[in-house]
Amino acid sequence: METWSISELSMEFGITPRAIRFYEDEKLVKPTRKGQTRIYSARDRARLSLILRGKRVGFSLIELKEMLDLYDMDDGQATQLQYSIKKFSERINALERQREDVEQALQELRAGRARLELFLASKDPASRPADEERRNLIGFSLNSGMRD
Repeated sequence: METWSISELSMEFGITPRAIRFYEDEKLVKPTRKGQTRIYSARDRARLSLILRGKRVGFSLIELKEMLDLYDMDDGQATQLQYSIKKFSERINALERQREDVEQALQELRAGRARLELFLASKDPASRPADEERRNLIGFSLNSGMRD
């Protein structure tokens, strides 16, 4: 059976040994011990990989622990898979809402910048944008931030 040390896993995943010990304290990984040395199994390595991927997409440690702990149920992982699908769907919906919010904010900022640039150009002829740039600015609606 292949095993890994804490330093091997920290190098492989680009995280600190302290982060791995934190995940151990949170009962997300459960290495065996040989004296003071932690020995990580393939299961621990896989769980660590899933934890890091889950964190990258925004799952909380509580959610990750719930998903990982369901693996041990004696139902062929059906409960774990159903729960994970539910949590994935919730996260996808949240990220899609965030993307819409970001797109709206970008539109508002672009429109606001265009209004400010046009206002500046009307006050200071030396700062007037070139004709092509001015046409691009004028394409923004002053109300919606969308191109007309």
